[in-house]
Amino acid sequence: MAKKLWEKNIDVNPEIERFTVGKDRELDLMLAPYDVLGSLAHSTMLESIGMLTAEEMQELHGELRNIYTVAREGNFTIEEGVEDVHSQVELMLTRKLGDIGKKIHSGRSRNDQVLVDLKLFTRHELQEICEAVVALFDALQQQSEKHKEVLIPGYTHLQVAMPSSFGLWFGAYAESLADDMLFLQAAYKMCNRNPLGSAAGYGSSFPLNRTMTTELLGFDSMNYNVVYAQMGRGKCEKNIAFALASVAGTLSKMAFDACMFNSQNFGFVKLPAECTTGSSIMPHKKNPDVFEIMRAKCNRLQALPMDITMIMNNLPSGYFRDLQVIKELFLPAFAELKDCLAMATYIIERIEVNKEILNDSRYDAMFSVEEVNRLATEGMPFRDAYKKVGLDIEAGTFVPNKEVHHTHEGSIGNLCTEEIRKTMYSIYEAMNFDKARNAEEALLKA
Repeated sequence: MAKKLWEKNIDVNPEIERFTVGKDRELDLMLAPYDVLGSLAHSTMLESIGMLTAEEMQELHGELRNIYTVAREGNFTIEEGVEDVHSQVELMLTRKLGDIGKKIHSGRSRNDQVLVDLKLFTRHELQEICEAVVALFDALQQQSEKHKEVLIPGYTHLQVAMPSSFGLWFGAYAESLADDMLFLQAAYKMCNRNPLGSAAGYGSSFPLNRTMTTELLGFDSMNYNVVYAQMGRGKCEKNIAFALASVAGTLSKMAFDACMFNSQNFGFVKLPAECTTGSSIMPHKKNPDVFEIMRAKCNRLQALPMDITMIMNNLPSGYFRDLQVIKELFLPAFAELKDCLAMATYIIERIEVNKEILNDSRYDAMFSVEEVNRLATEGMPFRDAYKKVGLDIEAGTFVPNKEVHHTHEGSIGNLCTEEIRKTMYSIYEAMNFDKARNAEEALLKA
């Protein structure tokens, strides 16, 4: 069994090890490619300050790239008795290269290794989340434009209120995602700062070149203060979780609407048949299970910031093992949200809308405000017009004019689709994902 990096002459109680390691080894498999990227940058920097020879660096880089390929192909494993991904990578290097492999930890602690791994992992995952958000946004905008002439009831207090449209309904969720993208942008900017070189949180007596590793890894800047680099762990995850929760909140609300609009009592939309399930006893049922599961998962994601807050809330500065537990909540959240976004996009692209909703007389009263406004435009005082239409409705003599003429920005007749699109894409493009991608590709070139 492999020795721990920190182990001296005392064997750890197996039950203590089981309890303290938890799911860390399993979760660390997700970090393996990023641990290699961090080591490629760190070893390049070590060579520049004379801690490695050029030949040693080349040998390390060759083996690190081999390990990266193994990790990307899903074949990386953390052996029994090896504590984490950092220990496994160092063990593999040492087996292949002997003492050269032992030199790679100079000027580093596992504390700043896991920080840089988490930052690189999160940076990659945020990019994929943003791409998935844009895909759903585009689908919503397409449906908004396609069905902008189809009127539906708008509701307040779940009472029929005023005319709305499918253009407004689809478009509203598109603009909500544009706001969510602002949170994702802030999360990405906070994440995209280099902690490498902070070591255990107090720096190193080696003459490390942190600017160099920042540039090699494609970070925008570094976490300058070494204490804050460590103190930022947990805080960074919490703020990123708020961004994920913001997207999840939009999806959850949309899922609720879709379930309601799909029900027989509404009948506003029809979900793709392959996205519904049946009943074991009622042959007519077509249940919106996908949106129901999505709603539950997204509601759980909205609790993630509080879960992380409660783990780190009363910790002073410095490193504590409590922070390991955050990984169990944080790392899987990205895959869960990406899955929900993919499902939502698939359904929105294929959803069918009912173009005959207003044939139902139950919705006649939603045109009452249109009539009040018409009378006011013709010169009748607004309050008198309001009273007249109200009395007509009570007397059963109100006859709606179902033609609506809304022209102001953001209304039924002027959706501002292009303006919303420009807002979304300006935020998305400002994140400059190519910078990080290009830096990583450069590190991996032999």
